[in-house]
Amino acid sequence: MSQKRRDFIRSLGGFAGATFAGTWLNPLKAQSSLDRLEDFKHASPELAASDEDFWFEIRQAYTSSNSLINLNSGGVSPHPKLVQEKVYTYSQFANEAPAYYMWRTMGRLRTHVRRQLAELGGCDVGEVAIMRNATEALETVINGLNLKKGDEILTTDQDYPSMLNTLDMLERRRGVKIAKISLPTPAEDASEIVQLFKQAINKKTKAILFCHMINLSGQILPAQQICSMARDHGVQTIVDGAHSFCQLAFKISDLGCDYFGTSLHKWLCAPFGTGMLYVKKDRIADLWPMYGYPEGEKDKITKFEHLGTRPFPIELAISDAIAFHNGIGTARKSARLRYLKEYWVNQVKDVAGFSLNTSMKPESSCGIANFSLANWGAGDLSRELLLTYGIYVTATNHKDVSGIRISPNVFTSLKDLDHLASSIKLLAQESRP
Repeated sequence: MSQKRRDFIRSLGGFAGATFAGTWLNPLKAQSSLDRLEDFKHASPELAASDEDFWFEIRQAYTSSNSLINLNSGGVSPHPKLVQEKVYTYSQFANEAPAYYMWRTMGRLRTHVRRQLAELGGCDVGEVAIMRNATEALETVINGLNLKKGDEILTTDQDYPSMLNTLDMLERRRGVKIAKISLPTPAEDASEIVQLFKQAINKKTKAILFCHMINLSGQILPAQQICSMARDHGVQTIVDGAHSFCQLAFKISDLGCDYFGTSLHKWLCAPFGTGMLYVKKDRIADLWPMYGYPEGEKDKITKFEHLGTRPFPIELAISDAIAFHNGIGTARKSARLRYLKEYWVNQVKDVAGFSLNTSMKPESSCGIANFSLANWGAGDLSRELLLTYGIYVTATNHKDVSGIRISPNVFTSLKDLDHLASSIKLLAQESRP
């Protein structure tokens, strides 16, 4: 092995169990952050959630804009500086001899990334495939099911647009029927939600597709109960975990679902264009991949990864994003995001014309919340927040959820949210036709 290859493999660090502190770019910041983590090693996540000194250290790991307040982490989150740096380092190495270093060195190391993702998700490494996003992962499942004309997939009318488009295409192309249920907004009764799905099941229902956390409002659905009910009726379950993975503390295996897809560039803060597909081991053989595969991989999770030349540098940097995330801890992150949501909502909940489209109950939502203002259309309100107040948000226009989605992240400061709250108060005094 050449010295260059030895140096590169040693530089990967995270694959050999490198510590959180060891991956920071600035060693002084690394030690400070490690000390803060040690201070809270035995503290409850709720106590850590309100410690601004600790979260100040976390914010230093990001290269957030000083001229724009980004409250759209639900779309795509920035990755920490250390992950950005690793993507650059891996790309430099790959470019020295791409066909050799990517396939011979980086290709093998992807196995370690899959192992780390499996550990993070609480499932078996033989059930995890690396994808480019949640859309690719979930469409692989939807299009790969052995369905015939007249079979039915059940979902909700609040599901993600890309999934609804895929289901619509499946209906037109293969004659598979699509049934949709409507959910209350907000939905705070888990048994009611499960019952709505149960009532819509019939003898032709083969699968249920639903969001663990709905992107429009941050509504958490009782995934474990839905999957259990579906299993009792012989119905497979496909869980869209784009917003729940690394925002909520759970194990995929505990959900009891057959399939799970997520984007890693949202709440894990991994490189853009990274995702994950989980397929329960006993479902792998019967699920068709999106691309062709060798016959010997019929019952192997790797059959879903045959997309040709792929971006090895960004896939390897998933490992560094996991190291950073684990340094914070999912429970701490989840508690912090709930704290941030409550912080800004409590400042504006009594403002005239303010309506919250998201439940404040911890079992029903986490960091994402959706609101509306009387006499303001969602599109006009989002533009005004951006152009006048420098706050970037997402407008939602759905019959059940029309408003502004606020999705902060660990780099969001209380000062940012104070500015949001004061802006809402000022805008509530204005109106748009």
